[in-house]
Amino acid sequence: MNRFALAVIGTVMATSVLAAPKSCEELKAEIEAKIQANNVNSYTLEIVSNDEVHDQNMVVGTCDNGTKKIIYQKNDR
Repeated sequence: MNRFALAVIGTVMATSVLAAPKSCEELKAEIEAKIQANNVNSYTLEIVSNDEVHDQNMVVGTCDNGTKKIIYQKNDR
């Protein structure tokens, strides 16, 4: 029984660590790497507060415990 309880506690702790929110800069860097891997040369990624989002279709990430969004805009030449 003690082993079972220990396994449950360990699983819960591991899950909470995996679900830890990322910083905005870290998430932005990951998104930027994916965009560049798709050979997109001219784009803008911006970290904004939730109040500043006007078009939900531009949102590509959420950070700072849901208080900020990362928005993407492809710049046409």
